[in-house]
Amino acid sequence: MLVINPQCRRAEISEAAEIAQLLRSSIIELCVADHENREAPLQAWLANKTAANVETWICNPANIMLVAIIERRIGGVGCLRANGRVILNYVSPLYRFKGVSKAVLEALEQHGQALGLRSLELESTKTAHRFYRRAGFADTGAPETKHGIPAYPMAKSLV
Repeated sequence: MLVINPQCRRAEISEAAEIAQLLRSSIIELCVADHENREAPLQAWLANKTAANVETWICNPANIMLVAIIERRIGGVGCLRANGRVILNYVSPLYRFKGVSKAVLEALEQHGQALGLRSLELESTKTAHRFYRRAGFADTGAPETKHGIPAYPMAKSLV
């Protein structure tokens, strides 16, 4: 496995369409274990992954939206809310298993520490559950179902 070292930085409004496309392709191609190619759950998951919504997420002052840049392309995206909730961490199918999601998560953790947060919370997919456990997150409850897809509540201490 070739690990690359992306540069993580704040997302820009001009990147909203590219980010939305990355989110959609990541969900469709990499999260099959979650949506199982079932149309209704997949469409529900994709419904808010639009350029217009991504723009609002970037502009929201309560969000820290990051992109991982690889050879002038967006290879990953993550978003941390000021309350410590990670709401996005997706990788382009082109860069899966190359350290991109890990780099994004580490950058989000650094931003969380800079904000003085004591912990981060997230809801993991089945696909990413082991990834988050290896990154130090622990399950905080039973999986919840959203649109017919399990979501695993997890948290990690930053102190």
